[in-house]
Amino acid sequence: MKKVSKIKIKPKFSRFLKLFCFFACLFLGLFLFYCKQIRDLTSLEYSKEASKNILFSFKKDYVLSVGKNKTLNAAFESKYFNENYLDNYRKIHYVKHKRLISHINQLLQKGYSNNDINIILAHGNDDSVDRFIERDKVKYLEEFFSVPYAKLDNYDRYIAYSDATGEDEETTVLFVNLDLDKEDYNDSTLVEEFSFTMLVNKHHHLSSDFEPDNLVKIDRKYASEDDLLCNRVAFEAFKRMSQKALDEDYHIVINSAYRSYQDQEDIIKTYLESYGQNYVDKFVAKPGYSEHQTGLAFDIGSENVSVFANSKEFKWMQEHAHEFGFIYRFSKNGENITGFRNEPWHIRYVGEKAAKYIYENKLTLEEYWALFLDK
Repeated sequence: MKKVSKIKIKPKFSRFLKLFCFFACLFLGLFLFYCKQIRDLTSLEYSKEASKNILFSFKKDYVLSVGKNKTLNAAFESKYFNENYLDNYRKIHYVKHKRLISHINQLLQKGYSNNDINIILAHGNDDSVDRFIERDKVKYLEEFFSVPYAKLDNYDRYIAYSDATGEDEETTVLFVNLDLDKEDYNDSTLVEEFSFTMLVNKHHHLSSDFEPDNLVKIDRKYASEDDLLCNRVAFEAFKRMSQKALDEDYHIVINSAYRSYQDQEDIIKTYLESYGQNYVDKFVAKPGYSEHQTGLAFDIGSENVSVFANSKEFKWMQEHAHEFGFIYRFSKNGENITGFRNEPWHIRYVGEKAAKYIYENKLTLEEYWALFLDK
């Protein structure tokens, strides 16, 4: 029987193998340790990139003492990270700006406090903050920016309007944001997208070829004349409201609905011939500035009384129109905001959610738009 010879490992190879195993174990241990450090940070919702930078800058203990902080996360992700501003970053509220950390650095360099920076960032976007940084330092930020919907870009206009009128900060911000510091029909905003809460007035206009979504013909049953058109959703809501009113012995009818840009031009010509320029300037919207072009506005009448404001239907609708998504668009109390005289017959579909809020808080559509929709 032959003997099996043992394999002999050369001493040099044996030492190499041991050294390889040692470094492999060391590397594995370091890798596992590194992964644990990263997990400690990612468990607090720091990104992997931020966590890596935190570790290599030896700031893990500091970050763990702070805990979850989105601004710190953005700082450690950014190429503009400045260790000298570490305590500032953690005290400044996060906003979703592409140049957030760069802006914070620049504002700190201009001498703004953490609180000032929170105010500035909360009232602007990347571009408006860029523009704000270029100006001299503003001393009294809270004067207007205590109003939640104040805009950085409007700061100079706030100052000018307040000085000219003596209005308080909240009124000033509202009126300027709505462009009421400008002349009617001057430098107005073009509204391009159809929505149930779209704003059309003397400072927000529609193009000559704008047509609302889903125009449908209004059944003669609900209208005082043939061939009236409106938005389908608004019409369905009106039909429900009309039926509810009829069930309670109230009779409402649509006298006017959608009017095109050309229709409004024709109306102005008629009123000019009959009443003159002063009347038209005061009471008739220019083409493109009429809500009727949205297909969401109705002029309502009563089947029983010629003057709608004197009818029982008007009183009923004041209490119930919002339940179906309609608001009284031009009230007496809102004339200085809407820019139009009181029109008891003019209602506007905005959807039930918006209508309920506007009704319960006694707002104009302009105020609702400034609070929730202006971007």
